[in-house]
Amino acid sequence: MGDRVAIVTGGANGIGKACARRLSEDGCQVVIADIDQQAGEALADELGAEKGKALFVSCDVSDRLSVNNLLSETRATFDRLDVLVNNAGIVAKGDILDLSDGDFDRVMGVNLRGAFLVAREAARQMVDQIEEGGERVEDARRRYAIINMSSVNGVVAIPDQLAYCVTKGAIDQLTKSMALALAKHGIRVNAIGPGSINTDVLKSVNDNPEAMAKIMSRTPLQRIGDPDEVASVASFLASRDASYITGTTLYVDGGRLALNYTVS
Repeated sequence: MGDRVAIVTGGANGIGKACARRLSEDGCQVVIADIDQQAGEALADELGAEKGKALFVSCDVSDRLSVNNLLSETRATFDRLDVLVNNAGIVAKGDILDLSDGDFDRVMGVNLRGAFLVAREAARQMVDQIEEGGERVEDARRRYAIINMSSVNGVVAIPDQLAYCVTKGAIDQLTKSMALALAKHGIRVNAIGPGSINTDVLKSVNDNPEAMAKIMSRTPLQRIGDPDEVASVASFLASRDASYITGTTLYVDGGRLALNYTVS
């Protein structure tokens, strides 16, 4: 991937940070897009910003102008885009009885509208490059990839995470529709569906035996996943090894979706 440029949204922390690091290790120049400026700049420095290997761009993915600026900064610095990891996401607690309009709209704005806005601009940039460069579809399939971050909760639901579950189910359909539309250009579109991963959202679980037991009861591999394990799947989907894979979601869930009973 040595001559490729990748954007990772929500790239300053958690799964996004792991994906940015892995793609950098794979040889990509990486653009870290996030609202956490301090963490984002620190990661860009770690990945070689001074040597032109990384860039941080402050970006609110739910805002169209902010997304346009992200693509403009990427073009100005690296002159192209080859890989997008569409990872930015938030949660808001609430079920159908008590979830507020504001919280529902906020989660939809980041997780779904944001994923759409970034994917649209990224896809347009990629198509322009392919057409201007006269690239063959066979070659483009080995180079261009969009990876949306879904979740097992796009398939199975949590009552008090209604907004989050709705957005992740929609991400799966967004991925399929995008894959069909972009296949003729040679741009592959897939998603990753993580299960319980050791991010900030789950840190409180580590000190709560009851909560940990609940997670283990639904996880056949009997452990929480690591962000690096999700990043490894992103690396694969971005690589030429996945050149015949598009329109699918790969689940990194420790066996959770295969489970139809509770592990004691």
